Amino acid sequence: MDRLRTGDRAAAEELFNACYPRLAGWVRRLVDDDDTAHEIAAEAFARLLGRWSRLDNPQSYLYMIATNLVRDHWRKTGRERKALQAVQAGVPSDPSYQPAQDVHVRELLQALPDRLRSPFLLHYYAGFPVRDVATLLGRPEGTIKADLFHARARLRAALGDADG
Repeated sequence: MDRLRTGDRAAAEELFNACYPRLAGWVRRLVDDDDTAHEIAAEAFARLLGRWSRLDNPQSYLYMIATNLVRDHWRKTGRERKALQAVQAGVPSDPSYQPAQDVHVRELLQALPDRLRSPFLLHYYAGFPVRDVATLLGRPEGTIKADLFHARARLRAALGDADG
């Protein structure tokens, strides 16, 4: 990390090579599209490189940037989906479709407050252990465990409500 702060190009390449595949894979699981995942991961790195000399934990910043870019992507696709639904409103609907059974995991995750959503995404989607999530977010492990518990409870309740 010291080499990163001094602007060493080799250190930047080392960080990219070490983190990019995992970051792109994590984003891929969130956006369901390879091209979009690579665009978001590349944008996160581009934003990181503009600030890395002032950061104590570039990897944490990288994942926070990616989280925000994923959230922006979800908002955009949500707006697109609503526009498409409005256009298709005049088309006869499928009688077997039951809206109560249509659970959108992304919308459920978006509904979580950021203090719960970030640890949830980092732990369950990026695969970071609780200890690493705590380090990345700068919070105690116990707090992260509690946040994960509360996030799971909220998601379970939301899924229960969606089941009817």
